[in-house]
Amino acid sequence: MNGLSVVETLISGYEILKYVREVLDADIQLQPAGIDLRVSQIFRFRSAGVLGFNERRLPEFEEVFPENGYWDLNPGVYKIRFAEVVELPQDVLALCFPRSSLLRSGVLVSCTVWDPGYVGRGEALMHVVNPHGVKLGVGSRVVQLIFFKLNKAVEKAYEGFYKGENL
Repeated sequence: MNGLSVVETLISGYEILKYVREVLDADIQLQPAGIDLRVSQIFRFRSAGVLGFNERRLPEFEEVFPENGYWDLNPGVYKIRFAEVVELPQDVLALCFPRSSLLRSGVLVSCTVWDPGYVGRGEALMHVVNPHGVKLGVGSRVVQLIFFKLNKAVEKAYEGFYKGENL
């Protein structure tokens, strides 16, 4: 397969805790096929981003602060930061999906691939499409991260811009 690693198995159960730190309650957060990540901060976009082949200027953000333990979010797009720290070895990758209760509340979350070698407190894009908005509690479980063991370690682990983010 041209030297590309392929998925060997889905990692489940308490083995996941080898890759995730600052889990509040493993008995609640561990799921049959992954672990729920909690939202710790929410940000509003304040400017445009610029992305070219060799150019990257991220937009400016403004933190949205909760009141009485909840964010009261109007329809729109937000950047969210997770509470947990993820650290992936060279033979594990992760994928992130929104929790079904979030979708049923009219909220979408978009995530990227978490490459082998990534370490950090990840972020995602949250889109509140419910025309009435959403009231989201601090520490709410918003996504499920699932982990895959590769049949062999990648030759070059992730060393990109976001390695070590938000630590």
